Amino acid sequence: MLEVSRAAYYTHRTGRPSARAREDVALTEQISQLHATSKGRYGAPRIHAELARCGRRHGRKRVARLMREADLAGRTPKRWTKTTIPDPDAAARADLIRRDFTVDAARINARWCGDITYVPTWQGWLYLATVIDISSRKVVGHAMADHLRTNLVADALTNAVAARDPHAGVIFHSDRGCQYTSAAFADLAIDYDVRLSVGRTGSAGTTPWPNRSSPHSKANASTPSPGPPEPTPATQSSTTSPGTTAPGFTPRSAT
Repeated sequence: MLEVSRAAYYTHRTGRPSARAREDVALTEQISQLHATSKGRYGAPRIHAELARCGRRHGRKRVARLMREADLAGRTPKRWTKTTIPDPDAAARADLIRRDFTVDAARINARWCGDITYVPTWQGWLYLATVIDISSRKVVGHAMADHLRTNLVADALTNAVAARDPHAGVIFHSDRGCQYTSAAFADLAIDYDVRLSVGRTGSAGTTPWPNRSSPHSKANASTPSPGPPEPTPATQSSTTSPGTTAPGFTPRSAT
């Protein structure tokens, strides 16, 4: 009448867990140990593979079910944050570099390139804009901010011009991001006698050094990120801070 088997009835009556349930408890403990050993990185497929290496052959769906019941999950790569957003209304510019990123001591301060890197912090994303001399591989200017507006790349270029004081006509090469193709950045380049150059759309070789802060490289970090550092007292520095203009520097158009 109750549609319960005789074995299930007497098992429930005695109050003793079944052999399957006892095996699930032992298996869950081993799964938890493997998950802790991997520092929380392993999901059901990799836990299943580790159990097989230890001689415990169980179904993958069973492992996934026990992990769900134990509230265990693996780490997954963070969603890619797209930073290169082209401006459809931007003026067309030529590629003056044409993928020629060779080192040449005779052409120092003649060819620069710029890019934006984003870094995760405990207070949010930090965006770093750099200006690199193609011929020397040195960072000649940089700026940091918590936004991706044109001011970020403009400050980086200003720092580079202030630090290196290049001859008129230095080439600045970048991707087709809206920050680099904006009218405000073009006006700044005119003030500094800088020729702007952009790479091809969809080309991985737009700049010689790819972004090394990809979230995909952090998804399988061997250890969790450390906690936020203790605040330290601010000290007065005589050097130029990132994103600011060097003391006493003025654009060429203002002289």
